[in-house]
Amino acid sequence: MHLLKRPIAICWFRQDLRLQDNPALRASAAYGRVLPLYVVDGLDAGQAAPGSASRVWLHHSLKSLDSSLQGNLHCVEGSALEWIPELVVRHGASAVFWNRCYEPWQIARDTELKLRLQAMGCVAESFNGSLLWEPWEITKADGTRYRVFTPFYRRGCLSAQAPREPVPVPELQGRLVGGADSSPDLLPDHRWANDMMATWSPGEHGAGDRLSRFLTSGIGDYKEGRNYPAVESVSRLSPHLHFGELSPNQVWHASRAMYDNDNLDHFLRELGWREFAHSLLYHNPDMQTQNLQRRFDRFPWRDDHDALLCWQQGKTGYPIVDAGMRELWQTGYMHNRVRMIVGSFLVKNLLIHWREGEKWFRDCLVDFDLANNSAGWQWIAGCGADAAPYFRIFNPVTQGQKFDPGGEYTKRYLPELSRLPDRYVHCPWQATHAELAAAGVRLGIDYPNPVVDLRGSREAALAAFASTKG
Repeated sequence: MHLLKRPIAICWFRQDLRLQDNPALRASAAYGRVLPLYVVDGLDAGQAAPGSASRVWLHHSLKSLDSSLQGNLHCVEGSALEWIPELVVRHGASAVFWNRCYEPWQIARDTELKLRLQAMGCVAESFNGSLLWEPWEITKADGTRYRVFTPFYRRGCLSAQAPREPVPVPELQGRLVGGADSSPDLLPDHRWANDMMATWSPGEHGAGDRLSRFLTSGIGDYKEGRNYPAVESVSRLSPHLHFGELSPNQVWHASRAMYDNDNLDHFLRELGWREFAHSLLYHNPDMQTQNLQRRFDRFPWRDDHDALLCWQQGKTGYPIVDAGMRELWQTGYMHNRVRMIVGSFLVKNLLIHWREGEKWFRDCLVDFDLANNSAGWQWIAGCGADAAPYFRIFNPVTQGQKFDPGGEYTKRYLPELSRLPDRYVHCPWQATHAELAAAGVRLGIDYPNPVVDLRGSREAALAAFASTKG
C-alpha cells in the first residue's frame, strides 16, 4: 500500500516521552502513519496533577521529544476524553495506541476513553511501557497481593518472568503526520524555572547520558555511597524514569549487562521499590490521602502553620534538614537519605501530618510520582503497608554527623555556615560565642535557632503514637 494511503494511528504519549523501547509507538508505526500526541490533562487529574517543578521538566522534555519527532508532536491542553475523539475525527485516524499509567484517575479516564473510541469503531489498545511487571502480576502463591516489600521483591519479582528486553525505535521516516498543534505554556513566570534546570538535561538523550554516567562512575560504590549526600553515588534517574525518557527495562538490562555484585543488587532493589509503590497504589487507590494503617486515623497531628513554613523554607535550625529543603527548592530534587531525614523531622519532631509533606514534595520535585511520593511519605510516617516503625525517629544531628561528617553537602546549601568548624556544622548552638563570631554566625539572625527540642519532641511523638493503640 502506498504510504500516504496507509491508515493513521494516534500514538498518545504520556509517561513515556521517548522513542526507544516504546511499545505504543512501535504498534502505531506497524499500523500505519503515526500522529504523535501529548495531552496536558490537568483537568481530570485533580490533586494528583503535577506541580510547578514537574511542569518545568515536562516543558523541556516535550521540546526534546518534539525534536526527536522532527517537529511533528501534536501538543494540546485540556481533557484527553474530549481531545482524542476529536482528533480521531479531524485526522481520519482509525487507531489509538498508548502505554498504560497506573494512577487511579488515569485508569478511570483511560477506561472511559477506550469505550468511547471503540464505540466510534476505532482500534484502542494499551501496553506496558512503564513498569517491569504489571501491578497485578506479582502475587503470592495463593494469588493474594504482597503487603511487605522484601518478600514482594525477593519472592515475587525475582521469581517472576524476567523483564522483557527493550525494543528498538521503529522506522518513522516519512510516516509522521504533520501539522502539529501549538504547545501550551507550562513554564512559570519567574527565573526559578531556569535556575532549577541548570543541573538537569530533560529528554531522552539526557536520560541516556545520565544512565551511562551512573553505570561507569556511580554504581561501583552504590551500596555504601548512596547514603552520603555529598557523594555522587546515586543514579538521579528518578525524573527520567517518571517521565519515561527511558524505561525501567532499559535500566534493568543495561545495568545487569555490566555488573553482577552487591552494588547492582542494591540498585535493582530500588527499581523493585518503584514496582512495589505502584502495586500499593494500584491496590489502594486512595493512598495519596488515606493511611494504609487505619489506626493512624486517630493520630493527634498538630496544625502549626509557622513550623510548617520553617520546614518548607529550610529554616528549622537543624542544618541537615535545612540543607535538604533548600536543595529541594533550588534543584527540584533531594538526596534520598536526606528525604528520610526531613520527612521524619516533619511528621515526628514537628508532629505535622505527612500529607503536608506529600503536598510540598508534589509541587517542588521534578521527579514527583504519585505512587513513589505517597508510598515514601507513608513509609516514613509509619502508617504505610511496609513502614518504618514509628519509634524509628531520625535524629538530624547524628544523621548529619554520620552521613555528612565534613559538612560538605550541608555547607553547599547553607553558605552562612561555611566558616563554622566541622564539629559544629550540624549543631551550631553548641559552639561558643567566640567560635560563632569567628565564623560570622549570629544564631537567630544569620541562621535560626532550633524550632523544636529534639528530646522533648521525640517523647511527644512516642506519646502521640501510643494514643493510637487500643
